[in-house]
Amino acid sequence: MKLVAADPAQWAVAPGWRPVVDAFWRSEDGQALRQFLSARLACGATVYPNEPMRALSLTSPESVRVVILGQDPYHGAGQAEGLAFSVADGQAWPPSLRNLFVERLRDLGLPPPMSGSLVRWAEQGVLLLNTSLTVEEGAPASHAKQGWEVLTDALIAHTSQTGGRKVYLLWGAHAQKKAPLIDARHHVLVANHPSPLAARRGPMPFIGCGHFGLANTWLEREGLAAVDW
Repeated sequence: MKLVAADPAQWAVAPGWRPVVDAFWRSEDGQALRQFLSARLACGATVYPNEPMRALSLTSPESVRVVILGQDPYHGAGQAEGLAFSVADGQAWPPSLRNLFVERLRDLGLPPPMSGSLVRWAEQGVLLLNTSLTVEEGAPASHAKQGWEVLTDALIAHTSQTGGRKVYLLWGAHAQKKAPLIDARHHVLVANHPSPLAARRGPMPFIGCGHFGLANTWLEREGLAAVDW
């Protein structure tokens, strides 16, 4: 579904995120982003997803134990559902998501799921955060550098500075640039992006990285429950 109004008050987030989110919307960057979104919608642009902050609704900051960073939402009709790499039920799997499940099978022996929706991960404390939270139909990265990155950087820093230790899965150069926001007390796993262009390329191929199993091993050593990937 598409975005119909640039009204942050309509976008639910878990209460623990509210101070970070509200501070952003009060800032100049937040006001500029809201004006940009309103202008694009007024021009007739089709913007996805309809719930830009769904990741913050499904996964509270108190529950976060794994953080996976994406870039921007899928730009095809019906695909994006407000979670990095995830597609809505019934949608064909984009190549990057397909490679996630290829590595999941190789690493953990788990067969491909019935759906490409990763809501089940989000509900277990896996924050699936894109660095830009909206996109226009057929135009990848069309809402990059419009202000979303200011908010999502603040959210990444918040996950690092509060609560217990966490695992960060940084796939690709874009996600890896966020490493300075992450305190040294956390566990950071790095690999190429799962896109077909990079997934099997050295020196850190995604296929073969073993991050699903490594994340669970670390969580269990910390006395935390493993993720049911």
